[in-house]
Amino acid sequence: MITGKNYIGSQLSAKGATVYKTFNAQLNIENEQVFIEATTDEINEAVNLASEAFKLFRSISGKKKALFLNAIADEIIALDDKLIHMYCSETGLPEGRAKGERGRTVGQLRSFAELVANGSWVEATIDTAEPERQPMPKSDIRKMMIPLGPVVVFGASNFPLAYSTAGGDTAAALASGCPVIVKSHPMHAGTGELVASAIVKAAQKTGMPNGVFSNLNSSGIEVGAQLVKHSGVKAVGFTGSINGGRALYNLAAQREEPIPVFAEMGSVNPVIILPNALRNRTESLAKTYASSITLGAGQFCTNPGLLLGIKSDELSSFIQDLSKEIIEISPSCMLHPNIIEAYESNKEKILSQPELNVVANYDLDVQVNYARQTITTVKGNTFLQNPTLHQEVFGPFSMVVECDDAVQLEAVISQLEGQLTGTIIADEGETSNYLGSVFALQNRVGRIIYNGVPTGVEVCPSMVHGGPYPSSTDSRFTAVGIHSIKRWVRPFSYQDWPNELLPDELKNQNPLGILRLVNNKQTKHVI
Repeated sequence: MITGKNYIGSQLSAKGATVYKTFNAQLNIENEQVFIEATTDEINEAVNLASEAFKLFRSISGKKKALFLNAIADEIIALDDKLIHMYCSETGLPEGRAKGERGRTVGQLRSFAELVANGSWVEATIDTAEPERQPMPKSDIRKMMIPLGPVVVFGASNFPLAYSTAGGDTAAALASGCPVIVKSHPMHAGTGELVASAIVKAAQKTGMPNGVFSNLNSSGIEVGAQLVKHSGVKAVGFTGSINGGRALYNLAAQREEPIPVFAEMGSVNPVIILPNALRNRTESLAKTYASSITLGAGQFCTNPGLLLGIKSDELSSFIQDLSKEIIEISPSCMLHPNIIEAYESNKEKILSQPELNVVANYDLDVQVNYARQTITTVKGNTFLQNPTLHQEVFGPFSMVVECDDAVQLEAVISQLEGQLTGTIIADEGETSNYLGSVFALQNRVGRIIYNGVPTGVEVCPSMVHGGPYPSSTDSRFTAVGIHSIKRWVRPFSYQDWPNELLPDELKNQNPLGILRLVNNKQTKHVI
C-alpha cells in the first residue's frame, strides 16, 4: 500500500504540510494518492541517521553487502504487478517498457553484488618496506579505495527505476559502502515509495544499519537544495537537465566543504553519416533513424538529436526518406504535461531561428500529452554561427546539418558541446578518409558507435555513460556499469601500520583472496 510518506531509515514519517499528487499522462488525470513533502527536520533526521549508519556500513564486508544488494533485487521482483501498474500510471509509458526497466534495475543490483562479493574492486596496492634501502629507508605503504560517506541520489524523470530509487547511482553507492538518501522524483513518487519499501525490507532482512537508506518526497527544488547544502552529505548523483544539474553543482561548490556532484545531463548525440554509406544505404538508414529518434517519444538521454552529413544528392534523398519514414510512425505519450510543454517550448525556440527548414512535422490530431515528431535541416555555416541550434530538444526531434565539405564537417563537430555519444555511419574502408572528424568526435563524446544507433545503453563493465561537460560534470567517470562505483570512493593510504590493524584487503595473509598489486605485480598470493 502506498502511504505518501517519507522513509527516514526504516521509519515512515509525514511531518510536513506541503502535499502533491502524481499524474497519469495517458489518462490525463491526477492520480489519487497524496504525497507529503519532507520537512527540514526530516531532512536533518535522514542525513544524521545516514552519518551514524556510515560508521558501521563502511566496514561491512563485501559478501554481506552483496547479500543486501541481492535482497533488494529480490524484494523489487516480489512487488510484481503492483510495481508495474504504479510505474505505468505515473509515466504514460507502456507495460513492456516498465518490465524491461525493472529487469535492468535488478540486473544492475546483481552485478554490483557480484563485484563487491569478489572484493578486488578496491584496487588494493601494497609496496612493502625496504629498511636497508640507501640513501633512505623505504616505508611500508598500502592503498585501497574507501567510501566517501552519505550520498544523495536524485531520481530521474525518464527512468523511474533504472536511474532512480534503486537505480545505478544508488546501487553503486551502496556497493561502495555509502549510505544513500534518495530525493524522490515528484513525477513518480508512488513508484519511488514502492521501491524504497523494497530497499528498507532488504536492509532489515540482511542486518544493515538503520539509516543506510532513506527516501524523501519533494514537489519542487527546496528539499534537494537543502540536501546538497547539508554538511553531512558527501556526494551527489543526478540525472536530468543541464539547468538542474548545473544548479546542484554550483550549490555543492559553494559549500564550506565542497563536495562532488556527478551529474549526467544534456546531450544531442551527433550522428555522422559519411557519403558512401548514404549512397548505398539511404532507405535503410532513414528507417532505422526514424525509429531511433521517436523511440520512447524521444525521452532518452541518447536520442539522436543531430545528424551530420556532407551536402550531396544522396544526403538530400536521405532527408526526404527520413521525413517520410518519421511521419509514418504513430506519436506516443510523453511522461508528464510539464515534459511535453518543455518539448514544445524548446522546439519552438529552435524553429524560430533564421535559415532553418522544417522538412517533417507530424500534423495529424494526437491524444493529449502525445508528442508530434519533427525533422529540420540547416546549412553548416548557419549551424556554426548560431549556438542556439546546438541545444538539446528533449523529445522526438532531430536536426540534419548539411555541411559543405569534410573541413566544415570537422569544424561543426569541434564546436559542439560535450556529448554522451557520437555515431559514425560508414561503409567499409570509408572511415579512414575522415579521421579528422573521428578524432574531433572522440574529443567531444564519451562513447562512439559504429554503424548503429545511440539509443540503448548496455549495462556492462566496458560501457561509458558520461562525457565532456555538459553531458556530465566529470568526464573521468561513467554513470553505468560496475566502474561507476568509483564515483563514490577515494584512494586512501596506510603507512607503516601494524598488520593486525589493517583492513583485510591489505593484510599480509590476504584473507579475502582478492587480486592485489604487490610491489608492482598483480597477485593473490600472501606476502
